[in-house]
Amino acid sequence: MAYDLEEQEQLDAFKQWWAKNGNMVLVAIGVLIVAFAATEFWKHHRNQQSLEASTYYQQLLDTPAQDHKAIQSLSAQLMDNYAGTPYAGRAAVAAAKANYSAKDGKSAKSQLEWAIDHAKEDAVRSVARLQLAAIHLDEKAYDEALKTLEAKDNKGFEGLFADLRGDVLAAQGKTADAKQAYQQALTKLDTQGAYHQYVAHKLEALGG
Repeated sequence: MAYDLEEQEQLDAFKQWWAKNGNMVLVAIGVLIVAFAATEFWKHHRNQQSLEASTYYQQLLDTPAQDHKAIQSLSAQLMDNYAGTPYAGRAAVAAAKANYSAKDGKSAKSQLEWAIDHAKEDAVRSVARLQLAAIHLDEKAYDEALKTLEAKDNKGFEGLFADLRGDVLAAQGKTADAKQAYQQALTKLDTQGAYHQYVAHKLEALGG
């Protein structure tokens, strides 16, 4: 195939450019291919992990509350091997509830602390903090309870946090502070909900 002079000059220029930069281009293309393959592999791995974790979590939900050993085994499996999925945090909270019901407060607190540090969902972390603070309240560890309730990332749970803070302050005999906490809770809770009425009764009991 014959080329005219201009085409030949362009072809020669490209050959010169390729001789100088060809290897670098091939390396760049190779890097992109490897990166794409790695991304696809990670997506597949993550999806597979999530699918497996959901199966274990469903087994956990189906396990009778009195089967403490099975709950511990399933939750440990999720927390140890599937910590990157949302199911691990949920499992830690579920296991903590079972442990506390079995009078194992130490394990319950440990699992709730794990959920606070590792759960992927804000709601799960908030629930874990509420449960942990409630345990501290039951144990009369009031300062620990208040410290646990200081978290700022509790969007959607502000009313519950304020209410529990009021319970802790009331238990400490700090009536004025407790009333203020209950009043704050009432501004965050659904005014038509039963829980709003429950908090209102607690406030009234303190003379609020």
